[in-house]
Amino acid sequence: MLCQWEQVIEAMRQNGGYATFNQLNHLVDVSEWKSKTPEASIRRIVQERNEFFRIQPGLWALEEARDSVLTKFQLKNPESLEATAFTHAYYQGLLVEIGNFKNLDTCVPAQDKNRKYLMTPLREICSLEKIYNFSYRKIMKQAKTVDVVWFNSRKLPCAFFEVEHSTDFRRSLSKFYELQDFYARFFIVAARERERLFQSVISESIYTEIRKRVEFLDYEALTKQYTNQHALSKIGTLL
Repeated sequence: MLCQWEQVIEAMRQNGGYATFNQLNHLVDVSEWKSKTPEASIRRIVQERNEFFRIQPGLWALEEARDSVLTKFQLKNPESLEATAFTHAYYQGLLVEIGNFKNLDTCVPAQDKNRKYLMTPLREICSLEKIYNFSYRKIMKQAKTVDVVWFNSRKLPCAFFEVEHSTDFRRSLSKFYELQDFYARFFIVAARERERLFQSVISESIYTEIRKRVEFLDYEALTKQYTNQHALSKIGTLL
C-alpha cells in the first residue's frame, strides 16, 4: 500500500502532473489516513517535499512533470504575454468558483470567455453567458469589462473584481468610480508586494469618493479561501 506522500504524488500524476489543493482534496483517498485534518496533511506534503514545485499560490505540479506542465500552460518564460494571460485567467477562475460556491451568478467579460482556467475555458465555469443588463448604457459599458462580477438573487451586482497583475490600478479604479452608486463591494486582486503601490495610487484625490469602498485582496489570501473547504463555508468574512 502506498504511503501518504506517495498517494498524493499518484493523484497528481493522474491529474496530468499538476493540481490545485482543492483538486487534491477530492482526488486523494484519505479514508485510511489516521489524520483529523487530512486536507492540512496534503498541503504539508506538497509544500515540504521536493517532489513538488509551486506554479501559482494554491497550484502545484510534480518535479518529474515540470517541463511538460510548464509547456502545457505556456509558462516557460514567466515574463511572456502567455504567462501573464495564464496568471490572469487563473485568478479569474478562482473568483468564479468561489462565487459559484456561494450560489451567486458569475460572469467574466466576453473577451475573456475563451481564456483557460487551467485547462477549462472560463465560459464553462461561469453561471452566466452574459452580464445582466442592470443599468443604462454608460454604466453597462464599464461593467461589461470588469474581470469578474458576482450577482445576487435579484440579478444585481454584489461584487466586482479586477485582477491587476502588472498595470498601475488606475484603469480598474476608474471602472469602480463609475460603478460606485451600486450597493456592491469592489476588489483589486494582485500580488501581495503590489499593495504599497495600490495604496499610493488610491490615495490620490481623484479617488476620494471610492477610497473606502475598494479593498485589496492578495493572491495568497484569495487562494487560502479557495483551497480550504472549511473556510469556504465562512467565506463571507472576507469576500
